[in-house]
Amino acid sequence: MEIVLGQKIEFENPNLLNQALTHRSASKANNERLEFLGDSILGFVTTKWLFANYPKLTEGKLSRMRSSLVKGETLASVARKYKLSDRLILGVGELKSGGFNRSSVLADAVEAIFAAVYLDKGTEIAETFILNVMQDWFDKVNPNISDKDAKTKLQEYLQQNGYELPSYRLISTQGKDHLQTFTIDCNVKQLKLTAQATKRSRKKAEQNSAQIILDMINNE
Repeated sequence: MEIVLGQKIEFENPNLLNQALTHRSASKANNERLEFLGDSILGFVTTKWLFANYPKLTEGKLSRMRSSLVKGETLASVARKYKLSDRLILGVGELKSGGFNRSSVLADAVEAIFAAVYLDKGTEIAETFILNVMQDWFDKVNPNISDKDAKTKLQEYLQQNGYELPSYRLISTQGKDHLQTFTIDCNVKQLKLTAQATKRSRKKAEQNSAQIILDMINNE
């Protein structure tokens, strides 16, 4: 029995948890595939909870609330609350660049853990685990939220400070059609900031690269 994201749990297969905590910079047996699965599981659990608890809200409001709960920024805050960075397994280069505190790295690990619990314990326990981990965020979600994603926030920051807008460039596409990954480079020339992110959709890769730039700006 151990504590994972603040919850007591005993894995039948401890290797699943170890893989969920392993960044691609550290090993080929990393959390990318688990993150892909965990993203869908979290989306389902969140959608089910919102549907049950807000029976009178429109689809549009429910979608915005769900987006605010499953976005990388929220999941990174979940990871920080439970001090997940202390348990991440990162490669030397990622450690030196501060990856243990990077929002995208933390968010991916949270999703990967959700997937690991699902694979080890099944749907019912995974759902309970996720709800317990994220109860504070679920309780505080605002039905009238106007959610802004990382790309929008970065664009607004740059415009407000008189900088040129960032450029997004596709660096590479790897894998077969149903398991493709996209690597996107986000570049803010005037600030001399660049960041790359690899995800299973081009949109998510753009969002994550933008979030990394925002983290760089906020940490300066």
